[in-house]
Amino acid sequence: MITVRIPSAMRGLTDGAAHVEVEGMTVREALDALVVRHPALGARLFDDQGKVRRFVNLYVGEDDIRFSEGLDTAVPEGGTLSILPAVAGG
Repeated sequence: MITVRIPSAMRGLTDGAAHVEVEGMTVREALDALVVRHPALGARLFDDQGKVRRFVNLYVGEDDIRFSEGLDTAVPEGGTLSILPAVAGG
């Protein structure tokens, strides 16, 4: 099992859950399982081409997947995948 941490801005799409446990060995598999359980998250996470939206940051543990294998980054059993929306402003 992988624990996916849901940001407060997206918890309305997970029935208020701050954490969702899913099966998967990679970030892609974990997100696919998450979207199967909570379909409305798909549009918030992915663009029309199926790529992660620019404003969505994904971390396995404390490691940003952009500096690893992207969606193919392995997530260890019992690991945590965090979804963090980018914050803009000045």
